Amino acid sequence: MPTQGARGDDICGSAACARPATDNPHPPESTSHPLRVAIIGGGPAGLYAAALLKQLDPAREITLWERNAPDDTFGFGVVLSDETLGGIEHADPAVYQALQRDFIRWDDIDIVHRGTRHTSSGHGFAALGRKRLLEILHNRCRTLGVDLRFRTEAPYPSWLAETYDLVIAADGVHSTTREAYADAFRPRLTAHRCRYIWLAADFAFDAFRFEIAETEHGVMQLHGYPYAADASTVIVEMREEVWRAAGFDELDERESIERCAKIFTDALGGHPLKSNNSTWTTFRTVVNERWSHGNVVLLGDAAHTAHFSIGSGTKLAVEDALALAACLEEQPDLPTALSAYEEERRPVVASTQRAARASLEWFEDIGLYVGQWPRRFAFNLLTRSRRVTHDNLRLRDARFTEAVEREFGCPPGTPPMFTPFRLRGLTLRNRVVVSPMDMYSATDGVPGDFHLVHLGARALGGAGLVMTEMVCVSAEGRITPGCTGLYTARQADAWRRITDFVHAQAPGTAIGVQLGHSGRKGSTKLMWEGMDDPLPDGNWPLVAASPLPYKPGSQTPRRLPRAQLTDLREQFASAAWRAARAGFDLLELHCAHGYLLSGFLSPLTNHRTDAYGGSLAKRLRFPLEVFDAVRAVWPAERPMTVRISATDWADGGTTAEDAVEIARAFAAHGADLIDVSTGQVVADETPEFGRSYQTPFADRIRNAAGVPVIAVGAISSWDDVNSLILAGRTDLCALARPHLYDPNWTLHAAAEQGYTGPGADWPVPYRAGSRAPRTGRTDAPKPRLSLTS
Repeated sequence: MPTQGARGDDICGSAACARPATDNPHPPESTSHPLRVAIIGGGPAGLYAAALLKQLDPAREITLWERNAPDDTFGFGVVLSDETLGGIEHADPAVYQALQRDFIRWDDIDIVHRGTRHTSSGHGFAALGRKRLLEILHNRCRTLGVDLRFRTEAPYPSWLAETYDLVIAADGVHSTTREAYADAFRPRLTAHRCRYIWLAADFAFDAFRFEIAETEHGVMQLHGYPYAADASTVIVEMREEVWRAAGFDELDERESIERCAKIFTDALGGHPLKSNNSTWTTFRTVVNERWSHGNVVLLGDAAHTAHFSIGSGTKLAVEDALALAACLEEQPDLPTALSAYEEERRPVVASTQRAARASLEWFEDIGLYVGQWPRRFAFNLLTRSRRVTHDNLRLRDARFTEAVEREFGCPPGTPPMFTPFRLRGLTLRNRVVVSPMDMYSATDGVPGDFHLVHLGARALGGAGLVMTEMVCVSAEGRITPGCTGLYTARQADAWRRITDFVHAQAPGTAIGVQLGHSGRKGSTKLMWEGMDDPLPDGNWPLVAASPLPYKPGSQTPRRLPRAQLTDLREQFASAAWRAARAGFDLLELHCAHGYLLSGFLSPLTNHRTDAYGGSLAKRLRFPLEVFDAVRAVWPAERPMTVRISATDWADGGTTAEDAVEIARAFAAHGADLIDVSTGQVVADETPEFGRSYQTPFADRIRNAAGVPVIAVGAISSWDDVNSLILAGRTDLCALARPHLYDPNWTLHAAAEQGYTGPGADWPVPYRAGSRAPRTGRTDAPKPRLSLTS
């Protein structure tokens, strides 16, 4: 059902509605326990909030406005999780029992791809018709005495705010209340790249079904699930350009439905599709900076949206209603209650929106994956949101997961992360990389005992590859006075001591060096003294692609003249030669994070008008020249990788599409693998942090450019590593902070998974600790006898 704000106009029959929204709604004086409640919108969020609040206090006067008729609804079925149902059962057993009687339950997900169906079990879904859900909530509200006003426009929000103790805006994605107070709520609406249409079929699928159609116009997908014994929801989705190429933009509703039924005739078994005023639309993600303003609060889609592919819209709406009612009951006054509601719900919603965004983008980019092995494709689809993982799926359906592992090539009992990976003449024993981490602990660029212990401990800890911090190619190329280098023989000898230790004491672990130059981000304090802050004294001059300081107060670098570019290429080549003699197994060229070579790649930091600036091809020119110079002196049998920032997280900067072209260019010049990081290029970046937040960029490069990649960025669990590798989103995973927390992270990951093979061989002196130590008993003796007198 479209809620009160489902269309763009705002028509009201009363004179009061013509009043403009007030800047600061002022609730009546009695705010500790709102008795007069106005609710705008008669979807699940508004109806359930009304029922809960009336049940908690029958004396409340609750009025709900809905512009549509009670039996109007758009869309067909809704899915609720067991967690949400548990909350409903606890709060309102009457609603729960009514829902239980109508729920259709199933466990399987079917993925049909290129004529083959793969089924994964153990997922647990419950659905019912949207119309039936609304009927249950209507009946509950009427029984409790809520005043439901259908076919009636709500009065204007400003009038409601001045008249009622509390105004709940549950008026949907197109919320007029949100727009009336846009300056307060500060909404952001993001439109996405697919078109979809919500339809139904007159039979019940026996599983949640994803069917992929590769047409002459592009890839289309069907999402289908049962919501009654004789009915299923069917959503057809495709990229905008595919939708237009297929001619859907020129078809009316009936013609669109017939075309969809024909494309997916096998999935539908020849059944027709039906609509309910269905139209093609584009999903919009709604985010609000604030959820309340005075005594007006947003609920459900008015506050936030999550893509339908993870089935969370109604779930979030119901959970919002539960949380708001609880906070109003628990807190001493209305402002505190509304703050508590937002504080409780915002992290949950943000997490759900991240998962939904990952799922949405996976389907937007589904064309990248259709060429995967069949079971890998199915596994990739199932784990797309990162909510379902390798270990989680193994618990749900071990048989399916083991079949995916066999197709990937995992020997029996071997998790994906412990399979080997070959780069030129180097074979890594597992897929774990200790990410480069600057330690800022060198003197005159010379690595000392700290570096020996730091890198040696992590090599003993089982990772397949241990990377140094960024090793600078000149004294002027250091970030801080504590950075290491490879511009003197003394430094090379000190590095040799470390590589000899790794090769002798941690056989099977490779050690790689990352070479770089700080560019405009140099001559700064040690990180813990003031990250990126200039030195108070003893500064050295900086150079960069363009004379742009990194941030206000930073030193302005000198624009590199063409002659000095040659000198820099030679510095990189000399450092690479020393790295080879020092015994490193792999060399990585640092072209990320706003340092010198990264500064050439980004249009935000390269404003040159010569042969080294302008188009992406020209911005690539100097980094590629440096790569070629290094590759020429680096031994042919040893691999070379490149770290890039795949986005600048800033308008006008490097895009994900640019990153694919950058990766292709380096691969064409002989790069064996791209280490995909993001950001740190400009100080005013706005990164979207979250679990594994950078991995989609590695995924895109791997599957669009066909280049092996390292994924990095907030990967913290071995379950995530297994999931990313098995799904084909990356080849290796680099972890930084987890290895600071636990130098033996990889060995412990093996122990926790019960793995004892060659991918994680414990050093002989450590083998006695290869199992977790015993702890004291926490269980009490169980009673054995029951005595009665």
